[in-house]
Order: sequence, then C-alpha cells, then structure tokens
Amino acid sequence: MRHLDYQRTIIAYHGCDESLVTRVLKTGETLEPSENDYDWLGTGIYFWEFGPDRAIAWAHELKKRLRVKKPSVLGAVIQLGNCFDLLDTRCTAMLQAAHRNYVCVAPKPFPANEKFMHRLDCDVINYGLPWLTKLFGIKFQTVRGVFQEGTPVFEDSDIRETSRIQIAVRDPSCILGYFKPRWIK
Repeated sequence: MRHLDYQRTIIAYHGCDESLVTRVLKTGETLEPSENDYDWLGTGIYFWEFGPDRAIAWAHELKKRLRVKKPSVLGAVIQLGNCFDLLDTRCTAMLQAAHRNYVCVAPKPFPANEKFMHRLDCDVINYGLPWLTKLFGIKFQTVRGVFQEGTPVFEDSDIRETSRIQIAVRDPSCILGYFKPRWIK
C-alpha cells in the first residue's frame, strides 16, 4: 500500500463567493470541509482538478441557489499525499471491501444514491476510509474521483459534456497554497 502516497502536485479550483476568495488570500482563513450527507467523495474540501471553468460554473449555480452573491474561483496548489484515488483499481478494490464490511455493520435501511444526491457513496466512503486506516495503517489525506455527467458530446459517444475529476481534501495540510486566477475579475 506504500504506493498510494502520491508524490503528485496538482492545480485545482474551488467555486465560491468572491468574499471567501478575499478572506482566504488576505487573512489566511481556511476553507471548511463540506459535510453534506450526499457528497460524492465523502467529507472534505472540494476542488475541480484542472477545472477552472467547472468551478466558476458551480459558483454561478450557487448564486442561483442564493448561496453566493458574487461568483468567483479560488485556485489551489494541492499535494495529493496519501490519495484514495478512485481511478486506481487498488482503491476501488479497497472500496468494495469497505462496502462489504459496511453492509454488515451499518444500520438499515441504507441511504440511497439518487441523481446528484450520492448518500450511499458518501456514507460508504466516510465509513470506509477510517476502517481502511485501521486495517492498513494508511490515513488517506485526499480522495480523487472522475464523474461522467451531462449529455453525450455526439451521438453514440460515451464522452459527456460536463465530466470532471474532483478532489476532496480531508487533510488541509495537503493544500500548499491558494491563488486567484488572473482571468477572474
């Protein structure tokens, strides 16, 4: 399991309100982890890997929901560290094992995944990562997953318009620094 320590640094983007960008950059305020029971990758600070356009689109969606006033993007340099990478078959195999254990111990009925509300995925990851830490002695600092979303880019294509790679940072020390992209006014 030693090879799950990713010596990889990425650029990632967080869609949010301009006031948060200002506070983080000027005062050093830290981002709070999302703890929604429907978050795809469990608890963490969410970013789009190399996805600034997705981040600003998300910020505009949050404005429609009245959760931000002025949509903006906060860039981050992230060292993935011990990454539970769902693009790595070792991690998906571990997630399957965690799920098998989860169904034996979790209270029923289990939460369900419905459209964009991934309550079961969230519950299994939030249960599974501490369980895997006990089993293997690895504390996962980040979770990385790819999600296909949107309509096909052309007829019979499996490529989707709004697919993305998302990162959930569970250990804030993996965030090496923040920046404001130049194209954000």
